[in-house]
Amino acid sequence: MSETSHNDGAGRPDGVIDPMLWRLALGVADAHEPDGEGGCRNLLCAGEAWPCPPWNNAQRALQIAQAEAAAEATGGTAPHSGWSGAPVVPTARRAGAAPRQSEATASAA
Repeated sequence: MSETSHNDGAGRPDGVIDPMLWRLALGVADAHEPDGEGGCRNLLCAGEAWPCPPWNNAQRALQIAQAEAAAEATGGTAPHSGWSGAPVVPTARRAGAAPRQSEATASAA
C-alpha cells in the first residue's frame, strides 16, 4: 500500500474535521512548492510566481478542513469569511523540504 493510500492521522492537526479534504489539499500544496527562484516548481504553473493560485487554494482548503476549530477560535463565525491567507502547511513542508517519492512523481504529472 502506498504512503498516500492510507491515513493514520500522523501530522494532521487535532481540529481537522474533514480528513480527506485536508489530505488532498496538502498534496496540492506539496506539489506547488516554491522553486527557490520565486516561482512555482509545478510544471502546470510554468512561469507563475509563487505562491501560485493552486497553492493559495490549497491553503484555503486546509483551513476549511479545520472549520470547526476555526469557528471556535473566532467566536462561532464562519471560518472562510475571515480567511487570513496565512499558510497552514506545516513549517517543515513550507521550508522547501524535499518531497517524498510519491509526491515528486505526482508533481511531475
